[in-house]
Amino acid sequence: MRQSSLRLRLLIGAAVAIFLAMALAWGGISWLFHQHVERREAAELTKLAEQVAAGLTLGADGRPVVEPPPADPRFHAIASGNYWQASVAGASAQSQSLWDQSLPAAPASVDAWTRSTVNGPFGKQLTMVSRLIQPDTRPVRVVVRVASDDAEMRTALREFDRELALSLALLWLVLSIATYVQVSLGLRPLDRLRRDLDPLRRSPTARLSDEHPGEILPLTEAINAMASARESDLARARRRAADLAHSLKTPLAVVSAQSRRAREAGAADAADGIDRAVEAVGAALEAELARSRAAAARGAGGDAPALAVVEGLVAVIERTDRGEAVVFAVDVDPALRIPVDATDLAEMLGALIENGARHARRLVEIGGGREERDLVLHVADDGAGMDQSAIERAMQRGVRIDEAGGGHGLGLAIVRDLAEATEARFHLGRSPLGGLAAELRWSLAEDDPAKLG
Repeated sequence: MRQSSLRLRLLIGAAVAIFLAMALAWGGISWLFHQHVERREAAELTKLAEQVAAGLTLGADGRPVVEPPPADPRFHAIASGNYWQASVAGASAQSQSLWDQSLPAAPASVDAWTRSTVNGPFGKQLTMVSRLIQPDTRPVRVVVRVASDDAEMRTALREFDRELALSLALLWLVLSIATYVQVSLGLRPLDRLRRDLDPLRRSPTARLSDEHPGEILPLTEAINAMASARESDLARARRRAADLAHSLKTPLAVVSAQSRRAREAGAADAADGIDRAVEAVGAALEAELARSRAAAARGAGGDAPALAVVEGLVAVIERTDRGEAVVFAVDVDPALRIPVDATDLAEMLGALIENGARHARRLVEIGGGREERDLVLHVADDGAGMDQSAIERAMQRGVRIDEAGGGHGLGLAIVRDLAEATEARFHLGRSPLGGLAAELRWSLAEDDPAKLG
């Protein structure tokens, strides 16, 4: 299964990590701010409660009295949300704002003011501070409570949480964009390495440069070492194939001479058998030499003038018996140059033009030009053509489509091998003239100079 993009994994990982960090920051900042605001609110209530405690006394009947009461006007308006109360068992003194209500019980300490959140009168939630105070020498402790409606505070805290979340979300987006830029810059050497690998794929002699960051240099050195080993293996294999093919040519020539002598001596059947064997071995040799040429063409490069190559081939084929019987119509743009060695281009076009001349009734058309970012050469004839199954068999080395013709069925397969070696697309189909149409198409890379015009 294909692995996901490294860039995508890094970006997703960073985005998730930043999101978690922002979420933790939101929770921590919100908690700290809530605590700070609630402490400030409790401190304000404590100041008011101390004013109540400062005026607290016990009457002769043991009832608590606060004189003077806190002067804050909020304690005088009924249900204002601000209340105080001093109470003992069965009696209490309280602010006018409580009216006929009372503050709920809550834990209270002798040593310090205790903060709590309670459900108070008039259906409001209150923040309240409480403390047990002994006003005089009598062993009576009065519970002093001061409370305030915290709805406004809670609303402000919720707004703060929402604005903080929006701010951190914006920060997450900014940091994610910064991470994308950072990851892109960090992976740029890998993009360059990918571009440097393209010539290495095209040519066994190409190597990666050492102008890469130190972290990537071990990888480039390993790739270069592998490329050197591959180049050596290819060169050794080509030499062996070529040496084998050439070493067998002389023995085959000797065997052919013996066949002629046998035929002259009257042993025609034996001579025919020898000729068939020599022909089969010759086909194998030609195939190996074609493979060697295709391997040598891979990465060789070039800048062949298409029209000059075509005209040279036509001039030769016109002198053959079959070439004299057909008309060659050449329509190749004079400015068209193919990124292939001229010898390899002549090898491919020669096989196609010769095949067209062999099967044409009267006309062979040869054209070439540029189509957008493609360089195109095509050869078409007005012969009988081939169906799809015949085309598929013609692309296979050693298959004879025309048993009456000469050769070993190698031409189209050799064109295919050379096309693959030079990164061309080779296509066979039906010609508008009625016969076979062969097309070679090379795609220009984005940074290639224009080969036409």
